[in-house]
Amino acid sequence: MMFFEDFVVGSTISAGRLSVSQDDILAYAKRYDAQDFHIDPEAAKASFVGELIASGWHSCSLLMRLIAETFILDSAGMGAPGIDEVKWLRPVKPGDTLAARRTVLETKASRSRPEMGLVRFRFDLLNQHDQPVLEQTNWIMFARRGSDFGRLPGDWLGHSPRYVAPAQLSPLEPPAGTTEPARFFEEMEIGRTHEIGSFVFTADEIVAFARSFDPQPFHMDEAAASQSSFGKLAASGWHTASVWMASMVEHRKRQVAARAPDRAPRLGPSPGYKNLRWSKPVFAGDRITYHSTVADLRASASRPQWGLFFHRNTGVNQHGEEVFSFDGCAFVERKPG
Repeated sequence: MMFFEDFVVGSTISAGRLSVSQDDILAYAKRYDAQDFHIDPEAAKASFVGELIASGWHSCSLLMRLIAETFILDSAGMGAPGIDEVKWLRPVKPGDTLAARRTVLETKASRSRPEMGLVRFRFDLLNQHDQPVLEQTNWIMFARRGSDFGRLPGDWLGHSPRYVAPAQLSPLEPPAGTTEPARFFEEMEIGRTHEIGSFVFTADEIVAFARSFDPQPFHMDEAAASQSSFGKLAASGWHTASVWMASMVEHRKRQVAARAPDRAPRLGPSPGYKNLRWSKPVFAGDRITYHSTVADLRASASRPQWGLFFHRNTGVNQHGEEVFSFDGCAFVERKPG
């Protein structure tokens, strides 16, 4: 059992290994990120990236799986408030084998809660060539040695790190009203906000996602969760983020359909995001409504036919409380001619 005091600034450890098949990539993407370059090997050839690759959110979820297996489940971990920054450096492709490396950047004792401390990590997700495909920086909370922290019951390892959908899937619900057409880079407006959809998190889906990617007891079992700081079954933060992505993809499809008969602009991948915050837990039965606001627009120097749009994204529960937010960016096609 690792406590706050066991993490030494500057220490680096590499551990864990898992393989990613084409079926793994398709299974996750069909549910959460159904863009052509994630779900269709042939269509992917004509896309921005030129081949089938895993969703960036899938890569984040796989890193979470490795983090959980290699030390979180054997620690006095108390959850993470969010992610400072993620950089998607290289695509994850079918057949890749991934490993995790963690480096302790900083530690600090909590002033308001003397029984815990916070550790800031840099996590690198490495492929079989020892090349980083993802870099993530974030704080994790740990109980201090001698505090009243008890190991939650249950053995949460041994599950497949692949998304296996439950028998009944909750539908993504579009917002009321019409959707405006998809816009080229030059047509986008800074400050424009869209409601992109809502979703009810069921216990079955919370557990299914956790079994695949975040097998911590408070995401896996109601009895174990009741003994945790959450008090009841809570969704993985990566589940909340993955559903945001699924909602955005469906929103985008409605925008493309509304543009007909004009050709809709293409979207490219995202280089990463910043300031992801899980400000409140998402419990079974919660309805989360997602919004996205255009925050900035910048031309791409390296790809003149594309621009970058920056967006601020939020998720709000049925009580009007913000539970999720982050700052993202993605490539969007410029107007021809």
